[in-house]
Amino acid sequence: MSCGPDETISGYAETSAIYRLESINGAPAPAFATISFPGEGTVSGSGPCNQYQAKQSAPYPWFELGPIAATRRACPDLAEEQIFFNVLATMTIAEVSGPFLLLTNENGDALAFQSD
Repeated sequence: MSCGPDETISGYAETSAIYRLESINGAPAPAFATISFPGEGTVSGSGPCNQYQAKQSAPYPWFELGPIAATRRACPDLAEEQIFFNVLATMTIAEVSGPFLLLTNENGDALAFQSD
């Protein structure tokens, strides 16, 4: 338990929001995926096949995921899920504005999300 306010992205994003993946590097998302920030330093979501979670303790606007732990279900969209997980793991900056979430990195990669 921390002594001060939550300085991670979970302190800036809506804790009850589920952000749906809209695009990867400007192209429409090839499959369904989500991300949420249910508590301080916690990231969770779902890919097209599996649920996942990871730790994220960098102060906002920085974003640095720990190892992504995912369930191990197979489905036809497993290749698209792996692309999502691979790009997600490289994100270093987060921008939250209302229902919009943008994750980017220094290579110009971007994941754009929107919540309801």
